[in-house]
Amino acid sequence: MTARRKATGLALAGIAPLALTVVTATPAAAHGSMSDPVSRVMACYAEGPESPKSAACKAAVQASGAQAFYDWNGVRDGNAGGQSKTKIPDGKLCSANSAEFKGLDLPRKDWPASAMKSGSHTFRYKATAPHRGSFELYITKRGYDPARPLKWSDLEAKPFAKVTDPKLTNGEYVFSGKVPQRSGRHLIYSIWQRSDSPEAFYTCSDVVFGKAGGTAGAGASSSTASAPTDSQIEAGRDKSSMDMSHHGTGTGHSEHSAPAAGTGADGPSEDKPAGAAGTHPDAALHPAHAGQHTGGKQLAETGGNASTAPLALVGGGVLAAGAAVIFATSRRRAARGR
Repeated sequence: MTARRKATGLALAGIAPLALTVVTATPAAAHGSMSDPVSRVMACYAEGPESPKSAACKAAVQASGAQAFYDWNGVRDGNAGGQSKTKIPDGKLCSANSAEFKGLDLPRKDWPASAMKSGSHTFRYKATAPHRGSFELYITKRGYDPARPLKWSDLEAKPFAKVTDPKLTNGEYVFSGKVPQRSGRHLIYSIWQRSDSPEAFYTCSDVVFGKAGGTAGAGASSSTASAPTDSQIEAGRDKSSMDMSHHGTGTGHSEHSAPAAGTGADGPSEDKPAGAAGTHPDAALHPAHAGQHTGGKQLAETGGNASTAPLALVGGGVLAAGAAVIFATSRRRAARGR
């Protein structure tokens, strides 16, 4: 091989990592939200981010803007690491201390609410990307006042339901829990903490116990909360700033399943065999996406966040500079050797 060819090979070797780095520096994918009992953000999305019907959702959109509700599955803290109670300050629980979702923190007695009964309940969590992890559900204490900002001390100290790696069915995590005795308006708070990343997701679901289930009580009026349909979710995908292009929303995507315990980093599909090591189980079903579920996983599956892209670009710049130096040095050596 001539010196010139060697120089070209070295330069290309330096450029290849740069190309890979730039391609993988994509926005973090969205992940999910509680659909039963429906979360505030999902209830307002179901009403329509551009023209919500309830007074509470109108106020939330005015505070946060419509985009926050198209991003209904992105209420998160990328570095929670199991320390949610110290990472998220009082008054910011429903937004996960994110300015984008600040409208969810508005203290009101008229948030759209779901009817709830004490005792056994089947909870559902709409997921747009499966991950290993655990769900913890907390309920507000007796005497909870929804007209005040939600604080950690308003919640019971221990979760009334906790489950690790629940099964994903038709795009939803499904698990059971025993709801404590309550009456009137309350709130159920969920924390989905990933075990393969420090990232965690949060929801606030307004609920009403008793015969007036679904109404506000205490002299305030409220609408009944509804989860968005699969068609509504699909219709809003192109307006979301989150990357949902490679994850199912529950419409014909039952092959996107929750990882089962002891089956590797990604786990097998609930109704499809696991693929080769390091390959997403649905790669064969979606060959166009296979490269994005292999060794170079999407940020949604590796815990990357908004800071990942700038870091990747900086790293790429260093690689490019190195390649240029190698190329120039090799050309000089080639010229001297003629």
